[in-house]
Amino acid sequence: MNSVEPIRDVKKIQEMKETLAYYGSERDVFLFNLGINCGLRVSDMLRLKKKDIKDYTIKLREQKTRKQKQIPLYHLKEDIDRYIQFMEDEDYLFKSNKLDSEGNSKPISRVQAYRILNHSAKAIGLSEIGTHSMRKTFGYHYYRKTKDVALLMELFNHSSQSVTLRYIGINQDVINASISETMNNIFS
Repeated sequence: MNSVEPIRDVKKIQEMKETLAYYGSERDVFLFNLGINCGLRVSDMLRLKKKDIKDYTIKLREQKTRKQKQIPLYHLKEDIDRYIQFMEDEDYLFKSNKLDSEGNSKPISRVQAYRILNHSAKAIGLSEIGTHSMRKTFGYHYYRKTKDVALLMELFNHSSQSVTLRYIGINQDVINASISETMNNIFS
């Protein structure tokens, strides 16, 4: 399995949104925007319905860890209102065009979410992008702004701060900068 990275460059995040809007749909843009703003795994995001976010707070039990999680989304109020305005409470946020065997709507699959993100990422020259990139992008930018690795570790349910830093790519950034700076000073 290939390792995916966070999107570190804020300009690339904006390009990603624009490309998703161009190639995809409002759904695809909202998937990405929610993903980089809440830090949930895509498997948890895809299960969300309108009723789960209309109060600007996600409350759910994580599929992987079975832990209860509550995430405020007030900073996305305008985006949420615009996106869900014509939905019913039981509608999936990321509805597929396909129906289940009983004729009911269902959410897009994890594979489809990957295809959506990967197609747009390639179009703007990003590689090593997958569904986990949204969660890692959230973590990376949260850490860069707050330096609060302890809270981020708790949000991600990681066992240690070093795991969290490695997960969001901070360790690699530090290594790259250190080698670059050291070798530049030695051989310049």
